Formats: sequence, C-alpha cells, structure tokens
Amino acid sequence: MSDLQVIIEPGRQDVVIKRSFDAPRETVFRAMTEPEYLARWWGLRETETVVDRADVRPGGSWRFVEKAPDGAEYAFHGVYHDVAAPERLVQTFEFEGTPGHVLLETHRLESEGSRTLYTVRSVFQSVEDRDGMVAAGMESGTTQSLDALEEVVAALV
Repeated sequence: MSDLQVIIEPGRQDVVIKRSFDAPRETVFRAMTEPEYLARWWGLRETETVVDRADVRPGGSWRFVEKAPDGAEYAFHGVYHDVAAPERLVQTFEFEGTPGHVLLETHRLESEGSRTLYTVRSVFQSVEDRDGMVAAGMESGTTQSLDALEEVVAALV
C-alpha cells in the first residue's frame, strides 16, 4: 500500500509530493535518472514513454514523449539545474502543449534505514498555473508514475 501524500494548499504556487520506497536511495535515484528505467515508469499507464534525451547533469536537458494508444503524442522537456546523486535533483518541467508554463522541481531522496523517503516540491509561476496542472490530472498521473517507479525499484533491489 502506497503512503503517497499530495499536498496542495489553496492560494499557493507549489505542490509537495511525498512517498517512501522500500529500497536504498541509490537504487531509487538510479531508477529516476537512467533512461532505460525512466521509460518504464514515467507517464501514464496507458501511454508508452519514449526518452528522447536525458542528459542528467547540471546544465543537461531532458525530453520525454508519451505516446497514447490513439496515436497522440505529448512531449515534456526541461533542464537539469542541480544533480547531487543520490540525494537531490533540481530541474525545470514544461509541457510542450502549453509552452511558457515552466515549473521548477526539487526532488529529494532521504535514507530512512533500508527505505527511501522521496519528496518533490514543484513551484509554478503562478497559482493559476498550479491550479491548471492540478485540474488537468496531476495527482492521478503522479500516482500512476510513482506506482510504476515502485515496480521498477523493486526489480532493481
């Protein structure tokens, strides 16, 4: 059973997501940053994720494309600002379908014995941008992705 928490406080520009994984943080970080694993968990269950690029280093960029069963494609991209393996990853995130709405994500991995506490804080440019992403299904998509990440991590342990 997942201990996922999605914290969306009214009037704020951020969303905080927390979840623990039954694996060391080095394993979780590896699954989060290596292209062969990223494609297995990132995105919705009904889509196929193609990792166009994942240059995981400060100044490196990323771009993922979700391919839906009906042939539609949804692309996302960003830039890595800070990479401190296995504890922190800071990146921008932008959906190419609504360009100009960039958010900054700070991913943290903390060791809790043999488990890892994952926390991501996403800061949007405005409350309206944040509320729009939430209304578009952010929580459901996050749940699906993190459930799939749990499966990838379990296979790596």
